[in-house]
Amino acid sequence: MRPRSLRWLMLTLLSLGGAGCGDDDTGTPDAAALVDAGVATDASPPGPGWAALPALPRGPRQETAVVALGRSIYVLGGFDRASAVVPTVEAFDVDTGAWRDVAALPEPLHHVNAAVVDGKLYVLGGLRTLSFTPVGRSYVYDPAGNSWTPRAAMPAGSERGAACTGAIAGKIFLAGGFAGGAVKTLSAYDVAADSWEAGLPDLPEVTDHGAGVAVTVNGAGVLLAIGGRAGAIGSHRTTVQAYDPVQRAWSPRQAMPTSRGGAAAAVVGSLVIVAGGEGNSAAGSGVFATVEAYDPVADRWTSLPDMTTPRHGTGAASLDGRFYMPGGADRQAFAAVATVEVYTP
Repeated sequence: MRPRSLRWLMLTLLSLGGAGCGDDDTGTPDAAALVDAGVATDASPPGPGWAALPALPRGPRQETAVVALGRSIYVLGGFDRASAVVPTVEAFDVDTGAWRDVAALPEPLHHVNAAVVDGKLYVLGGLRTLSFTPVGRSYVYDPAGNSWTPRAAMPAGSERGAACTGAIAGKIFLAGGFAGGAVKTLSAYDVAADSWEAGLPDLPEVTDHGAGVAVTVNGAGVLLAIGGRAGAIGSHRTTVQAYDPVQRAWSPRQAMPTSRGGAAAAVVGSLVIVAGGEGNSAAGSGVFATVEAYDPVADRWTSLPDMTTPRHGTGAASLDGRFYMPGGADRQAFAAVATVEVYTP
């Protein structure tokens, strides 16, 4: 057996022979090829910090949704390097370190609102074409059959994408989002009933491109809406709002230290990690390398090591205490990349 650090290096070097950050479609080595080459397919980095993973095999993508389902990280829809909207769905197996194609979305969409409940993946609305037209069509993906099935559409007037999304007790909550402009609507979809709940309290302020996560505080599920924009890229904010579905009420939390929109967030252990984002007037790229962690119980923020590759326009997901961040854009607005990195606290 080679030492873990050498296995990791060889896996990373092999991955560079794939799509990388270019527009080709050559892909990355699959698990069988890595085994045949005598390289272990353990995708774990050698230690704390940021590390590279095999690039997105179908090439650069941004404005995607990212979720963890089973033992894989899924990347859904988005824009490619040519700013074309794609229905592509790819999944990264954290145990083998290999990517695979998954059944495509039923239609090309970007900024989809996605969450996982009881081993299935739900897409609830999103945006289509370069006109950013909101759609309310909803779908569920069953990994057992690798197939998508329509579900109840979002109620008329609530269609949107780029919402703060999180699942609590069998319901998926969508706060804010983009529908021709930033909105403050709060929606809830009941997975078992395949129905939408009406009459929920709006976010205190309009927000799109915010980061949404569901956390547990004192034994109760809470949706956090973190940062985001009031419309324009430069109109980002530090605001953190918490929604309690039992009390049906919003409350302010400690503000995020760095104001930004389009950041990626995921729960890692007891912390919420927020990485990247756009609207950085101090950088030529307009993109943040900043990574910060929020403790929802202590209501406190701390700083973490900067990203290796600053990006915005993607999501993040957590498995085994690691923070996975695939794709995105390394410049403000459109500049999709295929870069995939993982952060280990």
